[in-house]
Amino acid sequence: MVPTVDADYLVVGAGASGMAFTDALTDHADVRVAVVDRRHDVGGHWLDAYPFVRLHQASAFYGVASTLLGSGRVQDHGPETGLQERATVAEICAYYGRVREAMVTSDKVEVLAACEYLGDGQIVSRVSGKRLEVRPGCRVVDARYLAPDIPADTPPPFEVADGARVRPVNDLARLTEAPSQYVVVGSGKTATDACVWLLAHGVDPDAICWIRPRDPWMLNRAVIQPDPAVFTGMVADVMAAAAAATSLDDLFRRLEDAGVMLRIDRSVTPTMAKTPTLATWELDLLRTIEQVVRLGHIRRVEPGRVVLDDGTVTTAKDALVVHCAASGLKYPPLVPIWGPAAITLQPIRVGFPCFGAALAGYVEATRTADGEKNRLCPPTPYANTLTDWAAMNVLGRRSSLAFGAEPDIKEWANSTALNPARIPPGYPSSAALDDAHERLRTYGAPGVARLEQLGGLAAVA
Repeated sequence: MVPTVDADYLVVGAGASGMAFTDALTDHADVRVAVVDRRHDVGGHWLDAYPFVRLHQASAFYGVASTLLGSGRVQDHGPETGLQERATVAEICAYYGRVREAMVTSDKVEVLAACEYLGDGQIVSRVSGKRLEVRPGCRVVDARYLAPDIPADTPPPFEVADGARVRPVNDLARLTEAPSQYVVVGSGKTATDACVWLLAHGVDPDAICWIRPRDPWMLNRAVIQPDPAVFTGMVADVMAAAAAATSLDDLFRRLEDAGVMLRIDRSVTPTMAKTPTLATWELDLLRTIEQVVRLGHIRRVEPGRVVLDDGTVTTAKDALVVHCAASGLKYPPLVPIWGPAAITLQPIRVGFPCFGAALAGYVEATRTADGEKNRLCPPTPYANTLTDWAAMNVLGRRSSLAFGAEPDIKEWANSTALNPARIPPGYPSSAALDDAHERLRTYGAPGVARLEQLGGLAAVA
């Protein structure tokens, strides 16, 4: 007979979203939760991340609602003096280990690591092969719908000829002999991290060839901070820029002038807007790399040559091609979070998945009808293009207005550091915060109306 897991909820995926949902749900409801993950522990893709990765935003915005990641410390030395701390991969994995221990100790959560969910309530251990099943009526929570692909477990999306040296970004920290040239492949955060790490370790910029199929817009980390005056000021800047923008490119140039957006090469108009955060010191380093290849995507890597969509590039015979080209963010269709088959976790507020998952957990714990839950928490997509970014911000604002109109949700949201827009209880007023609110009152409505147009969305009365 197959043993039965006694749980009210089965959360499939023990990464950031699954853990944030479970934490908020069990903190506000008397329920039992089983969390299943194919990896050996909780923490999701962080368990396989490259060793020099850090959070690209403040630690306070990441993790679970009940437990602050880090100490909320403002850095007092180094290139990010004055900005909040950003956790390393080791700190993140240790944090999730502590969160797991607290969950299990509460006797509300059972973690089934190194296990695969097969569907229909069936679970199998990847180690022993033994099977388990959840009891009838157990609600499934899909925390893998937007799980990212990472280079460590994703093959290069191009052909590799015999003798060509292609390695995932993880292997940079394990090199035993330096090549004469590094060829970094990718346009997003992983590629920028790889370039910054190489430069910080003394690699000459001329020894780096950066194959960048698209140029990205990135957010200035200095304005994405857990300080209400700073964050609200950034939102006001976005609305002011949007209200005046004549086009998407004009919007992003205005945001660049306002110190909100950054681009590596000011002579190139970016077409990608996934918008991770970047610090100006990183930007300065990246701008020292002059050999940037914009010939489309790689088709084939050979010793001494890279073949791309629109041409070829000659490389050193011993060149190390650094694979940073996994798809990362996913863009499946948005679906209602509360569906008949599963609760499908997706972002609710723009760009902050941990807050969205925790919010879904709180709403699941405090509301009964799925229709009402979906009304309060419509999902928001990740952005890829400039049009996506405009639409994402509009949809995120609509979601915020929906859940923020509920007094208890508003109170909960203002109590958790995961919420970037929170005003903590007792937070003192200031001239900067008052000015930001005044600018929002002035530019909020026309800014949203213009973002709706630029994002191809119908206005909502």
